[in-house]
Amino acid sequence: MADSETVWLRRRHFFEVNDQPWFPQTLREKVQDYLTLGWINKFPFIQPVSPAALVSRILSTVLGPRTTKYVYVDFASGAGGPTPHIENHLNGELRASGKEEVKFVLTDISPHVGAWETARKHSKNISYIPQSVDATNAPAAETLLKDLPEVKGKKVMRLFSLAFHHFDDDLAAKVLENTIETSDGFCIFELQSRHFSSFILVSLLWPLAMLITPYYFWHSPGHLFFTYLVPIVPFIWVYDGYISCLRTRTPNEVEALLHRHVSSEKLAKWKFQSGRECFIWPIGYLNWIICQKED
Repeated sequence: MADSETVWLRRRHFFEVNDQPWFPQTLREKVQDYLTLGWINKFPFIQPVSPAALVSRILSTVLGPRTTKYVYVDFASGAGGPTPHIENHLNGELRASGKEEVKFVLTDISPHVGAWETARKHSKNISYIPQSVDATNAPAAETLLKDLPEVKGKKVMRLFSLAFHHFDDDLAAKVLENTIETSDGFCIFELQSRHFSSFILVSLLWPLAMLITPYYFWHSPGHLFFTYLVPIVPFIWVYDGYISCLRTRTPNEVEALLHRHVSSEKLAKWKFQSGRECFIWPIGYLNWIICQKED
């Protein structure tokens, strides 16, 4: 499969500040707040749809009638990220068309139970696993989801939203191997890439933070202080954004990694699809990969 556009730079796995254990949790949460806004916002004229709504549209379009056959297990959920918003859009579409609603399950190697409980209270279709779940060594669905009877009998679709680029090649290979062994499909969604346009978009995040902070965080002295007086948060948002661009794999690279570490026999029934969808004209693209095991 050819990538839709030649990438600008070689992939580099430099470190992101927000990943580091020494980075203060209070600042990490504020950076995550901005990342979540990036998923759910849309601006007039240049952004007809939010990335979360676009993910929902891609899932329903690519999976078609199979959409309702899956439970969507979010790996590396963090504090919840875009998943509650994707769930809201996708199940809104399903309800409108008279179809069965689907369930989403939040997991992480470091569970954020407090944040997940809040998300669960807002939607009957969101649940979580309070124990640590390692994406490189997750158990089979029967074990992983044993305490969630509402998803019994559903196929497992793993979801990586702005997460897969965090794995280096060794970890990514283990994640893919475990995914093929224990699930029925996986989705990778990234808001950045190694295309030049993506670096331009990331460069605009700092002035964007200056504009939107009073609207969203006027009640939060911490957001205001670390955005305007000591602008650590917009700096990390931009710096980590550049590193995320460099870390992000093309569909060809993910597929090559998959075939390099998983036997052709195991992959014989798996269908690999990918694409790019514009969410901010003309420089913002959501890059997606959906791989599913066919019946």
